[in-house]
Amino acid sequence: MFDLMPAFLQSPFAGYSNGHILFLMGSAFVAGVARGFSGFGGALIFVPLASSVIGPKLAAPLLLIIDAVGALGLIPDAAKRANRREVATMALGALIGVPLGVLALAVIDPLVVRWAIALTVILFLALIVSGWRYKEQPSALLTVGVGSVAGFFGGAAQISGPPVIAYWLGGAIPAGTVRANLVLYFAVSTVISTVSYLLGGLFGAAVIAFALAAGPSYAFGLCLGSLLFGRASDQTFRRICCFMIGAAALISLPLLDPLLR
Repeated sequence: MFDLMPAFLQSPFAGYSNGHILFLMGSAFVAGVARGFSGFGGALIFVPLASSVIGPKLAAPLLLIIDAVGALGLIPDAAKRANRREVATMALGALIGVPLGVLALAVIDPLVVRWAIALTVILFLALIVSGWRYKEQPSALLTVGVGSVAGFFGGAAQISGPPVIAYWLGGAIPAGTVRANLVLYFAVSTVISTVSYLLGGLFGAAVIAFALAAGPSYAFGLCLGSLLFGRASDQTFRRICCFMIGAAALISLPLLDPLLR
């Protein structure tokens, strides 16, 4: 299936069937649609699914590469619509959390990381569904704290969405601003994660090979998701965000790995 690739990029596929690779490409497409529509969700969908086939140590840096390239087109519009001061404060927290998450990815049992992420996603979903909202302007310290938690899970598995989306959906913020904030925040956190992953030695030939296979599907999904966003109301946007987080919580469970393979 990948005979045209250089030999050093073909070898990572040796232990995987064509079905595995097609599953990875399909997962990337669905994740791209979610990311393009909501500004987040790519990792919530892709990392658990990809981890069931290639493991989180490959899935996380793989998503970082394909999202960094594919989502470039979302940034200019987001920079105009986002609350840049709020995003910058959140990003300060990411500077603390991302390196800690990368360290966890490198030294902690991947199964433990996956269970921790699945349970955290469920907790944040419960917070959103409960109808919790904050009425006053949150403090900068709280924003940094949320950014740190999000950064940790972003560094560990590229799943920084739940803390941030729960935080911004908890205020009276229009859907367009929430989406723009998320796109801009993830652009900044991607830079931080890239540096941390490089220092952690998490990029290799296998990651590049899988990125070449899954990247086009992810980019196509991003374009489709962006087109769909313009047709959704604020209420629909919030409902779909909750559905995506719930689906991610379900597919994150390691117990489902035999069904995903």
